[in-house]
Parts: sequence; C-alpha cells; structure tokens
Amino acid sequence: MRRMREETFGDLRVRLTGGGDGNGGGEGPFVVLLHGFGAPGDDLVPLAEALQLARDVRFAFPEAPLDLGPEAMGGRAWWWIDMMEMQRARMRGQEIDRTQTVPDGLAEARAKVDAMLDEIERRFSPPAIVLGGFSQGAMLACDVALRSTRKLAALALLSGTLIAQQEWEPVAKSRAGMRVFQSHGREDSMLPFGGAVKLRDFLTKAGLVVEWVPFHGGHGIPPVALEGLGRLIASTR
Repeated sequence: MRRMREETFGDLRVRLTGGGDGNGGGEGPFVVLLHGFGAPGDDLVPLAEALQLARDVRFAFPEAPLDLGPEAMGGRAWWWIDMMEMQRARMRGQEIDRTQTVPDGLAEARAKVDAMLDEIERRFSPPAIVLGGFSQGAMLACDVALRSTRKLAALALLSGTLIAQQEWEPVAKSRAGMRVFQSHGREDSMLPFGGAVKLRDFLTKAGLVVEWVPFHGGHGIPPVALEGLGRLIASTR
C-alpha cells in the first residue's frame, strides 16, 4: 500500500502519493488525474498502485469542489450535471449531443485546476506533467489542456466526450503534436460511444497525436485502458 498525504493547492484538496518519499516528493514526473461526477475525492487514488509504474512517478488526485450532499454518499462534482435528464434520454433511446454545450461552472472549475497546477509547478518543479481524468474529469482535463499554454507532456482522457466545440476549435491547434491517450467503452450508457468518437476526430484534426483504445464494456476503466494509461505515463520523461 502506497503512502499518501493531503494538501490544499489553490482551493482544492489534493491527495499526493508516489515519488522518492512516497508522498509526492522527488524529481519524477507528475500525473494529475481528475475524478468523475458523483465520485468521492479519493476515487482514482487506487490507480497509482494499479499502474505499477516506476516509484519516482508522482501522483496528484484533486477533489472536485462541489459537494453533492448526503444523498450522494460523499460524491462530488466539478460542475452540476442533470442526471435525471440523462436517464430520461436513455429511456427514450436518445443520445444527448454535448458537442456545443459549455457547462455552467466549467470556467470556474478550470480556474481551480489551473491554480492547483500553478502550485504544483511552484512547489515541486516537475520535469513533466501528465494531465488526465475520467468522465467529467476527462472533459475538464481536456478543457484545461486546450485553453492553456502550460507545458504538458501528455493528456489522458478516460471515458470522456466532446463538449464546448465552438470554444475549443480556435485554440486546439496550439496543442498540435501533443500525445493523447483516449479510451471509451462501446456500450457506455452514461456518455455514449459516438461522443467519444467525435472527440477523437476533433483532436486528431487539430493535430494532436491520439492513441485511441475502444473497448467492449460500459462506463469504466478496464485493464486495457489501464495498460494504455500506463504506457503513456511510462514514456513521459
């Protein structure tokens, strides 16, 4: 079991693990992973152990700022999503087209993640940062990466989808050449497969280098996605 400590960077509570001291210290690359809607802040922490990477790789797992209340059993969010709307659409056999949607709260969430990354860079001077996330966290990670001039080694998008296309289009080409790992389940009922294909095609057209790993399954991170994420991180130095 890895050691872990908690810090506050910007306005976000962050769990740190890995590195030379097991608590985020050392000189290795930093992997920053953003959890999905409704998950607790430590939801992705087990990935640090499951990836079985070199011990100098450091991980940061920020906790989303919105507390969804006791009915969500500790679940949090980067911005509010109407889950009832999604359920009604599934019952009608419809897919929600999010490509032109700029969610309320996206800008605020992006600002918080940028402030957190500023603090990581100031305090740890990482040689490389891999930014990524799962589901809503993947959408936010992509938004941060495309709108920022920050040096990033790579981007990891696990079960995400295309949003804010009209705002991303003018800036996406500035990230041409950046490596992206993207995975998605063909039977995903939460964020349908077609939206992930649109995201893949959008990023590829903008010149980003996408490793695309579709899999048979739903909304999750199966071994094939974990393996691809590990490859991306291991190649980043």
